[in-house]
Amino acid sequence: MSLLRRTSNGLKLFGRALADSRSVDARPDWEQADPAWIKRALVHSQALPTGGWYALDASRVIGEAPRRYDVAGVPLVVWRDAQGVLAAPEACPHMGASLANARACEGKLICPWHGLPLGREGHKGWKPLRAHDDGVLCWVRLDRGAQAGELTEAPILPERPAPSRTLDAVMRIEAACEPRDVIQNRLDPWHGVHFHPHSFGTLRVIDQAEDAIIVRVAYKLIAGLAVEVDARFHCPDARTIVMTIVAGEGVGSVVETHATPIAPGRTAVIEATLATSERLGFGAAVGAAPALRPIMSWAARRLWIEDAEYAERLFTLRNGTQAHAPAQRPVVLRVVQR
Repeated sequence: MSLLRRTSNGLKLFGRALADSRSVDARPDWEQADPAWIKRALVHSQALPTGGWYALDASRVIGEAPRRYDVAGVPLVVWRDAQGVLAAPEACPHMGASLANARACEGKLICPWHGLPLGREGHKGWKPLRAHDDGVLCWVRLDRGAQAGELTEAPILPERPAPSRTLDAVMRIEAACEPRDVIQNRLDPWHGVHFHPHSFGTLRVIDQAEDAIIVRVAYKLIAGLAVEVDARFHCPDARTIVMTIVAGEGVGSVVETHATPIAPGRTAVIEATLATSERLGFGAAVGAAPALRPIMSWAARRLWIEDAEYAERLFTLRNGTQAHAPAQRPVVLRVVQR
């Protein structure tokens, strides 16, 4: 049943009322945020297999024109042909020209220096890597350094809502940290209300295991209105943490946060929001996706501008240097709005 009710801090909660939870910890957040538990959960996450896959960007931004991405120190060029997405070494095998500046013609990249056409069939030692498009994100697999049996045919994806009932948006931001710092940020939900008061009205941990945590959170909408949900955080692989709504409005909606290393001390955060709802009017929202995606991306961007500072601080403390202090380095953003 949908209700409109007030909380003790003056918020008006809209949507389905949640079942009463008797396991709410009444201690202040600074006492609940146990560094030992966060460390154990992080260690558990970093032992999970990745299959060799790295998230690149939103599917809808990869087209026929080549784009450069650096993944774990490897420069790549990414584009599409009639069969799908391709990812390959960014340097032309002839004399090393940047293929990110190539011209695309019938699915092939035409080297800007001497016109060598390059495509799926490769050329001598140059050949495309294994790439994957899951309909929301594009991925690349790097096989170097992988042990036998570690590589998988496709990325390890969490459960997602049905595409026909999903409104998705993707944001990409770069930060001066390592992937583990991004994961650790999300394994600390207790910072939410304090670090993001514009977005969260309340946040309480209602269940906690060694590898997952469930929080009851009130997301602020407009004019003091908020929606309260129970959300579970868990890691399906070492570079991904997923928030899944398990009770309240939008059950089954997920937010996937993928951390892709660019180079030592530099990480791309690719966050995909896949919203769903059983409400009758949600079909209209899916139909209005082009207008709603910029708003969804903006909301994710605002949170990650702040959380990038959190992750960068973790990196700084672990490495004992102030070289990448946020005040000295502007955050580089690229937000997907299509």
